Amino acid sequence: MTALIDSLIPDFAPTDAARDIMRLSLLDWLACGIAGKDEPVAELTRAMVREEGGAEQASLFGGGRAPMRAAAMVNGATSHALDYDDTHFAHIGHPSVAVLPAAMAVAEHHGRDFEDLIEAALYGCEASVRMGLLLGRSHYQVGFHQTATAGAFGATVAAARLMGLDEDQTRHALALVSTRASGLKSQFGTMGKPYNAGIAASNGVEAALLASKGFISNPDALEGENGFLTTHHADVGSLPQEWMMAQVSHKFHACCHGLHATLEALESLKPLDVSGITAIKITTHPRWMTVCNLPVPCTGLEAKFSYRMVTALSLMGHATAALATYEDSLCSDPQVISLRDKVTVVADDMLSETEAMVQIEGATPLMAHHDLSTPLSPDERAEKLRHKAQVLLGDDRAWDSVQSGHLGALMAVMSF
Repeated sequence: MTALIDSLIPDFAPTDAARDIMRLSLLDWLACGIAGKDEPVAELTRAMVREEGGAEQASLFGGGRAPMRAAAMVNGATSHALDYDDTHFAHIGHPSVAVLPAAMAVAEHHGRDFEDLIEAALYGCEASVRMGLLLGRSHYQVGFHQTATAGAFGATVAAARLMGLDEDQTRHALALVSTRASGLKSQFGTMGKPYNAGIAASNGVEAALLASKGFISNPDALEGENGFLTTHHADVGSLPQEWMMAQVSHKFHACCHGLHATLEALESLKPLDVSGITAIKITTHPRWMTVCNLPVPCTGLEAKFSYRMVTALSLMGHATAALATYEDSLCSDPQVISLRDKVTVVADDMLSETEAMVQIEGATPLMAHHDLSTPLSPDERAEKLRHKAQVLLGDDRAWDSVQSGHLGALMAVMSF
């Protein structure tokens, strides 16, 4: 295996900031999984693995147990069902929903402790982000879903670490998962999108399991002729000598992440009287114009992908962090429509993908800018994520289980 692929797993120690982020991403993942356990994709995948039966090795969101691979698949799909989990913009994907389900399943079955889970998940998420950077924009633009493709490599690293694989076995596992890693953007808008995360988690467990038993794979399966990077339209560049997981972004609004910079900018202008508003201009990066700029959404789901709608909802005092806010009825509410129709969205490639500008015209013109890449203090991020979990679950069970530092507490709330 070449130095480039070896660099998926940093040979320098994780920073305290990266470890802290991993703990918060565990909280976020847990809350999203518990909240998503009754979604159709969760119920269907859970029903399938229960019918299949097999060894009861790992816990499922919503109750029950299943073999490690099956549990990783169900829990990956379940935790991504709401599309409310962490994001890494450089990676163009969601690290935790592919890595943590694999890590949790293996940690539970192999009797690892809480700190083992955090360490393995951190290395796995870092590998996922780094593979995402190697694959780059070309991979994503041609139609691959980085959460699933890059995520499978991260899931493999986490599983391999918890299984105690040596360096050579881990390389074989990573080479092997390259022939399993899959996931297409064509599934967006269907149950297939969260299922992609479940596939990645399951593939990682499977590749590590086989490697642990002596399974041999092509050492050039990633970079060689007809290898993964070549066949999957990778940009392939150098990887940074820093922990990229420290730069992960968490969602604090229950809608497309492309809308979050705008919503944060709007928050900075509140409170304000909407009755005096005559026009609102949102300026964003061009990438988002084809992702979350539905001008006239007709359903609550479509509202989650509409600058105009979320701007109106936010300014009218609706809680954009709450899942229940995005109801079909609001799309036909005359007051919401009146404010929505005052919003204009324009693109500016001088802004980064994490930035947005808001200009409000009226009796008192207002302007605000927000960049999601601006670091939050550890305490501020923790408080925002604790609040998010409380809104999703109605209590502090996710927060308390993570704070306990015990794997058993996590499994108990997963099965709630």
